Amino acid sequence: MVEKICSHIANRNGKNYNWKLSDFEIGAPLGRGKFGRVYMAREKTTKLIVAVKTLFKSELVEHHMQHQFLREVEIQTHLKHPNVLSLLTYFYDQKRIFLVLEYAAKGEVYTHLRSQEKGRFPEPRAAKYMYQVADALEYCHKNNVIHRDIKPENLLLDYHDNIKLADFGWSVHAPSNKRKTVCGTLDYLPPEMVQGKPYNSYVDHWCLGVLCYEFLVGKPPFETESQNATYNKIVKVAVVYPQFMSTPARALISQLLRYDPSSRIGLDCVKEHLWVKKNMKLASIANGVI
Repeated sequence: MVEKICSHIANRNGKNYNWKLSDFEIGAPLGRGKFGRVYMAREKTTKLIVAVKTLFKSELVEHHMQHQFLREVEIQTHLKHPNVLSLLTYFYDQKRIFLVLEYAAKGEVYTHLRSQEKGRFPEPRAAKYMYQVADALEYCHKNNVIHRDIKPENLLLDYHDNIKLADFGWSVHAPSNKRKTVCGTLDYLPPEMVQGKPYNSYVDHWCLGVLCYEFLVGKPPFETESQNATYNKIVKVAVVYPQFMSTPARALISQLLRYDPSSRIGLDCVKEHLWVKKNMKLASIANGVI
């Protein structure tokens, strides 16, 4: 289904087709952010469902977000991976900009996490998501893209419960692989960013460790009542593991949450980690795949 709409849009894009809002039937709202609103839509020719994100030019200018927006579009247009949300095309009118995105039927991972009976995912489900996020990030890094804002709110799920990495607003194309801008979500910031040091793609490895912890515990490991206390916990890598978390899961998280960026394990190692492989197999059995 996605391939069909991608092919149709790519064909029109290649012919310099001028997309317009009337090419789509706009449906129910899917969500809203600080600068945009997202709607379910149906492309009239193929009848396939997409998501249309609407942004007002005036709001982007008012908040000086033009460059961040352009960076998001530039980066996401060129990323093609099964676990990265596809930006299919974009167009604009006098007041608005429209992004046509792949539709993720099950919405944000954050919503699913908060709806769990115990407020956390079972380890097999968490492991599946960890593998897919690691695979998506590995692809991004090979294309010199650092995401910098990994968190459950920026992960979507398709109809088959597969991860779609989204929201590249804070991401950066960094061939030099050394940056110094503080960005991303406070609870997920690595020590090097908190301390204002140059950083590289290993910031995403740290975020992956925080993500795994939140999947399994229901909250980030460095969450506190104040910003300064959170910063201090991050710099000290002060992680408290609950008793219910398995030893292999703790091992993986502790290998990602390292103060020294170069000592954080690689994304390929995350995918091959004992905890990930064992629990992905359990997830497959539970879903009747094997």
